[in-house]
Amino acid sequence: MATKTLSDIEIMPSLAPGSPPDDTAPVVLTEVTKRYGRRRRAVAALDRVSLAFPAGSFTAVLGVSGSGKSTLLQCAAGLERSSAGTVRLCGTELNQLSSRRQAMLRRRRVGFVFQDLNLLPELTVAENIALPLRLDRRPARRPDIERAAARVGLSGGQLRRRPAELSGGQQQRAAIARALVTQPDVIFADEPTGALDPHTAVAMLRLLRSAPDGTTVIIVTHDPQVTRFCDQAVFLHAGRVDRVLAAPEPTVVAGVLHELGQQADTERADTDHTRGGQP
Repeated sequence: MATKTLSDIEIMPSLAPGSPPDDTAPVVLTEVTKRYGRRRRAVAALDRVSLAFPAGSFTAVLGVSGSGKSTLLQCAAGLERSSAGTVRLCGTELNQLSSRRQAMLRRRRVGFVFQDLNLLPELTVAENIALPLRLDRRPARRPDIERAAARVGLSGGQLRRRPAELSGGQQQRAAIARALVTQPDVIFADEPTGALDPHTAVAMLRLLRSAPDGTTVIIVTHDPQVTRFCDQAVFLHAGRVDRVLAAPEPTVVAGVLHELGQQADTERADTDHTRGGQP
């Protein structure tokens, strides 16, 4: 089968820039803007972003440094409040909820996997996996913990160990089991493979890919190889959606990132030149 090139990429209709977002999707951003700073010094990390991530989709969000990837994840999850626009998470508009109710929504319907894992060193692996349930004051039943652990290949004595007693790959598995234990509708992952060797990274992505049917997975990454496991890839540039590719191939993704990097370098050079020419 011929390899796709930049000239024959397919745009996902449900995620295409400028198309109306699908309000039935579990994650919907409509004209979302996020500014840092005030007045003339304000910087837009996101600029009128509209996207919908369908139920059961597996999406990579990519872009060069400073493009707004992590800010997109933070706003989509309600960890940051947008400056303008609306975010719907699991059918609920976040700006209509208090911070407390947003936290409740995340605990019950959202899972997180981060690059630094955030496993608590003083707790056992089983206790770390059960943490989202305990924070939500729900029963942390042993069968539920073992079921989540089994999904990622952890069992027996491993559940009684502390995170430091596990290998890096096993710690990643524990972090994914913790994200799965609440049976979330959405999993957000921020650079989850950034500190892993290629073999361990592939194993972790396969685990996320095998999340229960209907789970929406959104991964922020800079690694084109991650897109081997994705249904679509969203590219950000200067806080805006540049393009969305269906069935992304790593070689095409690498080409797009190279193109966006060159564009960012040119824009940065133009800005520096303009500033240098000011009296």
